[in-house]
Amino acid sequence: MTFKSTALILGSALGLSLSLQTLAAVSDTEAAKLGASLTPMGAEKAGNANGTIPAWDGGLPAGGERFNDPYGDEQPLATITAANAAEYKQHLTPGQLALFAKYPDSFRMNIYPTHRSASLPQSQYDHARQNAVQSELVDNGNGLSANTLEGIPFPIPQNGLEVIWNHMSRYRGGALERTFVQVPVHENGNFVPVKITEKMSWPSYLKEGRTEQDDNILFYFVQEIQAPARLTGNVLLVHEAQNQIAKPRQAWIYNAGQRRVRRAPQIAYDAPGTASDGQRTSDNLDMFNGAPDRYNWKLAGKEEIYIPYNSYKLADRNLKYNDILKPGHMNPDYTRYELHRVWKVEATLKEGARHIYAKRVFYIDEDTWQAAIVDHYDGRGQLWRVGEAHEMQYQDAQVPWLTAEALYDLQSGRYLVGSLTNEEGDGFDFKARFKHSDFTPQAIRRMGIR
Repeated sequence: MTFKSTALILGSALGLSLSLQTLAAVSDTEAAKLGASLTPMGAEKAGNANGTIPAWDGGLPAGGERFNDPYGDEQPLATITAANAAEYKQHLTPGQLALFAKYPDSFRMNIYPTHRSASLPQSQYDHARQNAVQSELVDNGNGLSANTLEGIPFPIPQNGLEVIWNHMSRYRGGALERTFVQVPVHENGNFVPVKITEKMSWPSYLKEGRTEQDDNILFYFVQEIQAPARLTGNVLLVHEAQNQIAKPRQAWIYNAGQRRVRRAPQIAYDAPGTASDGQRTSDNLDMFNGAPDRYNWKLAGKEEIYIPYNSYKLADRNLKYNDILKPGHMNPDYTRYELHRVWKVEATLKEGARHIYAKRVFYIDEDTWQAAIVDHYDGRGQLWRVGEAHEMQYQDAQVPWLTAEALYDLQSGRYLVGSLTNEEGDGFDFKARFKHSDFTPQAIRRMGIR
């Protein structure tokens, strides 16, 4: 039996489980596979049959220099171009194939040896083990049960919603502050970077610890624009809900021009993303975020796909944004792709629901639960945008996360890149700690007027 046929059988079975609304935790017997045949995070520990994907051996150890590339001496195993893309079709998504067709003379993918570098703190493995037997979806999958611990709620997922909640809830250091640029790139390659500072914290990482006011809070988030001058001072505050039905996301905006804070219920779904020049939706940030209630979610099994991985070269501190951002797409000299197993999840817009994306297909890395590739379709069923998450292991903090996320518009020829930090020092500070008072409307008013 081929890997593809196995995936189709698995997809059918898991799709049925979703249709039956199987929202319960797994048994102790199933959970015992974590750390045995499965990694502590629920990935298959073994490699694939032909050895192109190795077994997981614990990932990169904690500590070490953040931007040191442990694989920097490697050479590509292959280079995929428009001329030979058909030979690799079984390991490419429709969106990736569309990028080759759109940019036949410039888009290419350098394929490197696969390294399963992901590792997380032991506390996250412990949480995943506990969540496996106690965490449940509630309110038809639009929330997590109150007993869910921080991190991955469903290391052994039974349906597409559980996989997408793993992506949204995954460990990102617990608390952090980061300064990065988000760059809308025009068809001719021109761009003006938007410099952004963000603060995030899960409740248990606040200085006061988790309190009663944190009930139903997944995390707190503040985003402040630092440049260009026309946008400087605008601030967004979000209280992200763990159960979006019991209490939806709460959001506030400080508008520097108006000098006031106002509630912003529109910061969700397909509302235009902050300072993106219309190039992404609010729920495009981090590949997908927010309430999943407008889509039907189908788990289509696993596939082996070439995805961006171990993107240390793209994070090089010697690179300038001009080196990376080129007409049509990022400079392929600095991108790295590896063959990894991914969960494939299809999200189809519910009848009567509204969103500019009628369908989204997610390819989610089994080791990190990071959505690595997302193909977006418009209301006509045409491929519209292709999202890529260029990920690396932040060795000093033991966090697998982004060094860049790109969203390519196949129709306009424009694209958006976020999370770039090459010219921003270290970019990410995982040691930052905040108070509850840092995530209030009063706090963002002070931020905006100083």
